[in-house]
Amino acid sequence: MSEETKKNKDALLSVRDLEVVYTSSGAVVHAVNGVSFEIEKGKSLGLVGETGAGKTTIAKTILGVLPDPPAKVLKGEIVFEGRDLLKLSEKEMREVRGKKISMIFQDPMTALNPLISVGDQIAEVVSLHENCSNKEAAQKAMQMLEMVGIPADRYEEFPHQFSGGMKQRVVIAIALACNPELLLADEPTTALDVTIQAQVMDMISELQKKLNTSMILITHDLGVVAESCDTVAVIYAGEIVEYADKEELFLNPQHPYTLGLFGSIPSLTDDVDRLKPIPGLPPNPEDLPEGCSFHPRCPHATEACKKGVVSYVEAAPGHFVLCNHCKDCKKA
Repeated sequence: MSEETKKNKDALLSVRDLEVVYTSSGAVVHAVNGVSFEIEKGKSLGLVGETGAGKTTIAKTILGVLPDPPAKVLKGEIVFEGRDLLKLSEKEMREVRGKKISMIFQDPMTALNPLISVGDQIAEVVSLHENCSNKEAAQKAMQMLEMVGIPADRYEEFPHQFSGGMKQRVVIAIALACNPELLLADEPTTALDVTIQAQVMDMISELQKKLNTSMILITHDLGVVAESCDTVAVIYAGEIVEYADKEELFLNPQHPYTLGLFGSIPSLTDDVDRLKPIPGLPPNPEDLPEGCSFHPRCPHATEACKKGVVSYVEAAPGHFVLCNHCKDCKKA
């Protein structure tokens, strides 16, 4: 997946060769390792992978909220509307953050301030980014509450007075209050039960289409990706191992890790006694294996996979796979 191939003049956001590390007690954790992708206006991209793959680090780097220290961006570009976000000052990023790019954090319990009413927390975002009075900001906050299915008369209530699903709706209202160009949704339904998960994802998709907002959805649920995303990037050990349009990826998965993810999903048609989990565990990010990062868990790994450079293969137009033997893996 060369840089020239991935550049697109119509892209709202282009992430190019991004590398991020964390330092802890002298150890270096390689969280993101040369990630490149793009997203167009009004489109949605799914970042899929196991816990610790680097998905949230990518989102926080885009938003400019990585803790520094211990996090450090070693290299790369994050071009948004023609500007490299990594080169902006904190003052300039504050103008982007919340207005142009917003994030739905994973846990609404920690994303909301327990001492401020939910309405005031929404109004604060509006007041910071729009030239309006406090009264107008409060009115916009009430409109946002109604938009996410919460009565406006609950404006003065505090987070502890809401259920988990309602808290997540408030977080979504805060993220969308200024009609951002790009929404980063970090596993927005993880803390919710299955029924509420479906309602929240339907609401996010509906609001995204209504506001023509681009979205990066971070998840490990391929079912959510199938419902909500246009393109998919499968992340493993801080690298994109497969990148394609949703239909292409679901109909023609190539990378052995992607095949393993699909193989571990229960089937409604096949009569099987056990699922097929991916053997082993993700590698230690402090000591990544040489060659292909997935080779210790890959049933098709060869000696060539354990050393040397692994290159992207274009399995189909726009379908990139980080595997030297992906065609053989698919046949096996």
